[in-house]
Amino acid sequence: MLLEGLKVVEWSTWVAGPGCAALMADWGADVIKVESAIGDATRAFFPDTAESPGNPVFTMENRGKRGVVLDTSKPEGREALVTLLRQADVFVTNVRPGSLTRARLDYDSLKDELPHLVYANVTGYGLTGEMADVAAFDITAFWTRSGVAASTIPPDQEPFPSRPGFGDHFTALATLSGILAALHERSRTGHGRQVETALMRVGAYAIGWDLSLQLRYGDVTTAQPKKERMVALSGFFHTGDDRWFVVVVKSAADYPNVLKAIGREDILAEPRFLPPFGDIHDVRYVRAALDTAFDAMTLEQAGALLDTADVAWAPMETLMELEMNPQAHEAGCFVETPDGWGGSFWGPASPVRFPGVDTTPRGPAPKLGQHTREVLLEAGYAEEAVEAMIAAGAAT
Repeated sequence: MLLEGLKVVEWSTWVAGPGCAALMADWGADVIKVESAIGDATRAFFPDTAESPGNPVFTMENRGKRGVVLDTSKPEGREALVTLLRQADVFVTNVRPGSLTRARLDYDSLKDELPHLVYANVTGYGLTGEMADVAAFDITAFWTRSGVAASTIPPDQEPFPSRPGFGDHFTALATLSGILAALHERSRTGHGRQVETALMRVGAYAIGWDLSLQLRYGDVTTAQPKKERMVALSGFFHTGDDRWFVVVVKSAADYPNVLKAIGREDILAEPRFLPPFGDIHDVRYVRAALDTAFDAMTLEQAGALLDTADVAWAPMETLMELEMNPQAHEAGCFVETPDGWGGSFWGPASPVRFPGVDTTPRGPAPKLGQHTREVLLEAGYAEEAVEAMIAAGAAT
C-alpha cells in the first residue's frame, strides 16, 4: 500500500478533516479517529443498525479507521491524545483554534515536544484574524463567503446552497496535498511542520479563474442570466424529450459546424451573426435558432449531431444515471465498502487511482469507541491504566 507504515491521528468532525484522513486510510495509512463520547455529528445522519447497516455518509468519511473515544478536558484524556501523537506521523484536526489553545493541543503547545509531527489544521477562515474562531461549514465559508456562490448563481435566481460536503471535499484534498508536501520535506530534514487549510481560501482557489480577473482588473463578469450571455453556442440546451445537455466550445470550427448540422447555413451568411458578437440581440437570435432546433430533437439525436460535429458536450445526468453509467464504473467512481455488519455496499471511491495498487477500503467505519482499548494498549498503556481511564470517564 502507498502509505503503509504511516500513522495518522485525526481529531475532527463532519467532513473536511475526516475526509482527508479517510483518503490516507484508503491508501494504506493506519488512521486513528479520536472522538468525544457524543461522537462525530455525521454518525446521527442515517441509521447504522443490523436492519439498515452502514451509515453511508459517516462511512465515506471514516472507512478503514480505528475509533477511540477520549475526553480531552480531563488530564488523563489529554495525555492519552498526546501519547498517541508521540507515535504518529500526522495529526489532522478541525477543532477551532481557540479550543485547541485552551486545551494546550495547538501547534505551538506541541511543536517542541513533538518536532517530528506534521500537524494539519483544517479551518473555516484561517488561524489568525478576527474570524479565526468563527463557526464555519463549507456552505458558509467555502460556498458563500468566498464568492463561489455569487459567481455561480445568476443574479435573476434566488440563491441556493451548495450540496452537503461539496467544498469540504475540495478542502480535504487540499489538506492532503499539504500533508504530503510536509512529509516529503520531513524525509529530508527530519522535522515536521504545521499545515493549514481554510474553507474560504480553498473556495477562493476553486473560483480562481474569476478571482484572478477581479484581482487584476478590479472587475469580472461572472454568472449571468441566459438572455444576457454574449455567447450563442456555449451553455445548456433543452431537448424535446425533456432533457438538458451542455455544450462547451473548444474551437472556432464548432459554431459553423453545429449551424450547418441543424440546417442553418443562412445564419453563417450574415456577418453580424459571426463571433465575436457585438450586439446581444444578434446573440439572442442565434440562440433562439439553436433552442428551436434542439427542442425538436431527442437527447440521443442531439448527441449524435454534436458527436458528428466533434463538439464537446455532455448530458445533465442524475446521480442515478451516473450510478448506471458504464463509463463511471470504468473510471473507478465507486468502491465496494464494508458496512461493519458483515456485508458491504457501494460508496464513492477516492478520487485518485493508482493502477496496479489496491486502494479499496481496508475496513468499515468504526463504531464509537470500538478500538479504544486496543489502541491505548498498543500505545504502551497497561491494561489496568486503560481500565482506570475508562472508569474515570477520560476514555470510553
